Amino acid sequence: MQRPRPRTRQISYRPREHGARFRAAEEAESRSPAESRILIVDDESTIRLVCQLNLDSVGFQTLEAADGETALALARSEHPDLILLDVMLPGIDGWGVAEELASSPETRDIPILFLSARSDRGDEARGHEAGGVGYIRKPFDPEELIERVQDVLERAGRGERDALRREWEERLGNA
Repeated sequence: MQRPRPRTRQISYRPREHGARFRAAEEAESRSPAESRILIVDDESTIRLVCQLNLDSVGFQTLEAADGETALALARSEHPDLILLDVMLPGIDGWGVAEELASSPETRDIPILFLSARSDRGDEARGHEAGGVGYIRKPFDPEELIERVQDVLERAGRGERDALRREWEERLGNA
């Protein structure tokens, strides 16, 4: 005798306005964000969720990885437009992921924004050496995260990746 299937209901999620943390998708129309994919790499599911919800709210497509190995596999197979990369990861850490991506012709041009609780200047300098284009310290303001992602994508799209790196290097030298 078959058991009756439990009833399931579909729940549709629409983010409500929570101050400035969620923006309307209309604000991002100029960048065609639906065409931009962001790989979020962090071992903390709550950080991935915060990034995902905020980036999705302005129209970006997101991919997620909880460790370095998965991040490398997704970067190679999905070719995201930008990677948000935590430094402290199980297995291959963020530095190793960045170095491996930079050494491969198929992934070396993907911009990397490091996302880390490590706030030491030496860590930020190491992120630059590993090929990143920026560094965001945790805890972060979700609105600022969106702005940084949009800025990097826009500038990288115009061929200004090296300029982003030079500007970051100058800020590191002036600190």
